[in-house]
Order: sequence, then structure tokens, then C-alpha cells
Amino acid sequence: MRAAWVDRFLARVTDTPAGCWQWTGYLMPNGYARITIDGQRQYAHRVAFEAFVAPIPDGLVIDHLCRNRGCVNPSHLECVTQRINVLRGESHAAARARQTECLRGHRFDAANTYIAGNGTRKCRRCRTVARERTRRRKGVNCASA
Repeated sequence: MRAAWVDRFLARVTDTPAGCWQWTGYLMPNGYARITIDGQRQYAHRVAFEAFVAPIPDGLVIDHLCRNRGCVNPSHLECVTQRINVLRGESHAAARARQTECLRGHRFDAANTYIAGNGTRKCRRCRTVARERTRRRKGVNCASA
């Protein structure tokens, strides 16, 4: 026997040409679907994944492979770590994390990269060039320094 909320859940879903199960119920301002089950508010995509696929392991989140936050199609959802979810996204942080070179074209590799105090990757070659430029501007002889 199916849980009573399943019929209510499926009644709030419409198919789209892209194959998404678009949520027609409440959408939060950030675009994610929400449903109340047994008095508890839950994300509809998480409910769909757990109901139709498997329980979500601790420490994992659900990634919308279709990039549609209002989609609850279990075949469009995947359990991943938060890091993978962010890296797959289109945010500024995701774009920076995918970079393989600094803005001046130097490779981000073990020898040329350091982590700044704020957690961002920095280019050692660019830092060296900037320090030399500062020394020249201040009149410090680099050879004797």
C-alpha cells in the first residue's frame, strides 16, 4: 500500500518536453520545490529521491542533473558531495574552482600555486612579478635585496 502523501506528491507534478517532472506546488524564492509531509517541510526533490530511488546517505546532497531546481524527476537527481554539487554549478565559486590557469595564463600546479589566507588559490609567478614591480617603484635594487 502506498503512503497517503505519494498521491498528493504526484498530483503536483507535470511533465515537460525536457523530461523534467516540474513541481506545480510551492516553490521557494530560490526555485526549490517544497512539500509538507506529516507536518514537516521538506525539499520535494529529496523526498522524490528517497521515495523512488534510495535513502540519501549522510553527508551527501542531491544534484539536479538537469539544472532545473523545480524538477523532482528521480532520474534527473543524483547523490553527490556538496563539493561536487558546487563544482558542477554555474556560480562564481564553481567557475573559479574549475580554472586551470591564473588570469595571466600561468598554470595552477603544485609548484606555482599557494593557498592564500582566505582559502583562494594564488599564482606564485604573479606574486613574484608584483613584488618586483613594487621594489622597482620604491627604488629598491632587486639584485642587492
